[in-house]
Amino acid sequence: MTIKKIKTGVYYADGRLIPEEEGVYRNFTKEQKQNAYKRTISYSILKDHIAEGSPDDEKLKLKFDALASHDITYVGIIQTARASGLKRFPVPYVLTNCHNSLCAVGGTINEDDHVFGHSAAVKYGGIYVPAHQAVIHQYMREMMAGCGKMIIGSDSHTRYGALGTMAVGEGGPELVK
Repeated sequence: MTIKKIKTGVYYADGRLIPEEEGVYRNFTKEQKQNAYKRTISYSILKDHIAEGSPDDEKLKLKFDALASHDITYVGIIQTARASGLKRFPVPYVLTNCHNSLCAVGGTINEDDHVFGHSAAVKYGGIYVPAHQAVIHQYMREMMAGCGKMIIGSDSHTRYGALGTMAVGEGGPELVK
């Protein structure tokens, strides 16, 4: 089986995908081209998540339905947010304990991070997932993802497109914003 990489745009019209190479798109009116991208799932999700005060259509300020971090990243994220004046988490923020949870004799060697995460979830209104209960992406898929939602996570491979969710994996500072 050969996989062909498409290097140009693709339009969806009349119930089929039309690659630009076919040249058919040249006959599309400007309005048809605009409607082509406006009828995508991505456009629909982004349009529904533009935050108030977004500067323009080129630089979107987005609001997310949920945030997610694991125990390697949430300590720095929460400390930065606290230093920036955090009073409450603005949307559901899931703090999982699945990346830094060694099963050692006598318990984990990262218990202080987990205690910090729990206290932050209680204080700021987060969702705390104890060690050995769930992995970040499993939890997010089962509890937070859904058609038309947007999630941002501090784990680089935060992706839930198969569930109709636009999810983005970013660094901790992006979650703090």
